[in-house]
Amino acid sequence: MKKQKAYARAGVDVDLGNAVKKGIQSLVSATHGKEVLGKIGAFGGFFQPDFRGMKKPVLVSSADGVGTKLKLAFAMNRHDTIGQDLVNHCINDIAVTGARPLFFLDYLAAATLEPAVFQSILRGLAKACKAGKCALIGGETAQMPGMYATGEYDLAGVIVGVVDRANVLDGSRIRPGDALIGLPSSGLHTNGYSLARKVFFETMGLKPTSRLPELKRSLGEELMRVHVNYQPLMASLPKGLLLGAAHITGGGVIDNIPRILPEGCQAHIVRSAWKVPPIFSIIEKAGKVDAEEMYQVFNMGIGMVLVVPKARTAETLRITKGKLVGHIAKGEKKTVLV
Repeated sequence: MKKQKAYARAGVDVDLGNAVKKGIQSLVSATHGKEVLGKIGAFGGFFQPDFRGMKKPVLVSSADGVGTKLKLAFAMNRHDTIGQDLVNHCINDIAVTGARPLFFLDYLAAATLEPAVFQSILRGLAKACKAGKCALIGGETAQMPGMYATGEYDLAGVIVGVVDRANVLDGSRIRPGDALIGLPSSGLHTNGYSLARKVFFETMGLKPTSRLPELKRSLGEELMRVHVNYQPLMASLPKGLLLGAAHITGGGVIDNIPRILPEGCQAHIVRSAWKVPPIFSIIEKAGKVDAEEMYQVFNMGIGMVLVVPKARTAETLRITKGKLVGHIAKGEKKTVLV
């Protein structure tokens, strides 16, 4: 019998790590274009960007995770979509600046690497990167015994994109009277899961397999719906149409829109302008959550808010199939629910 190595006895199996990562190249190569140089496994990822057509290219970067949505993935032993959530969330975070994604790096840490789980997560990352035209060029996979519970892991990512300086969306062109267009979310996306899990699994005593009459799928399936990538739709809009955009993540509708507003402007959001999906209404009622707090924790069915000139509202609605959810008014830089 082969003697177990000392590091493996301490909880870190280097040989297992190498075996698990052996199939990475074939999986992620589908996300690579001619800009990617070298292969996965080097000390750094190489990316040679093509900035032709841009006068002053500006790199835009962001890092994020998927929060306690991971806890649901553990409970359901479902890891095929969590990578998609991460990539799409990160793409949206730079899309609001007008940037298109270039490449993505992931960080995955666990007490022990489970080959099937690792492959499932990686497939999700690669699937979303390919769909988002974003190269997956590397990352870090760490074995950290004692840091994580058995069967659990942490997942985070870093994205880098590019936008021509003249096309940067910084909100400076937003003025009172502009229209706010909401793009529908698929559900909670990647925020508010700590409160949602407390309400559903502690207060209501439900399980991921539970079914509620208001929902078309099981509770777990509803909560695991993939975060929408809005960048392709936003990029398809006529040049100059967008004045600003807010990704509705942590902080909900209330805290995210002011991040893009210039001084002297506030966002008026009309709550009756769209039908809030049942999943949010259940949380509000069962958890006895104040209505305003709901809009500060969750996206409430609106995953992205676009700011466009009032005169181009109909055009934007026709292209995006979104909802007119409010307008920009004079006042303190904040969101007002009306």
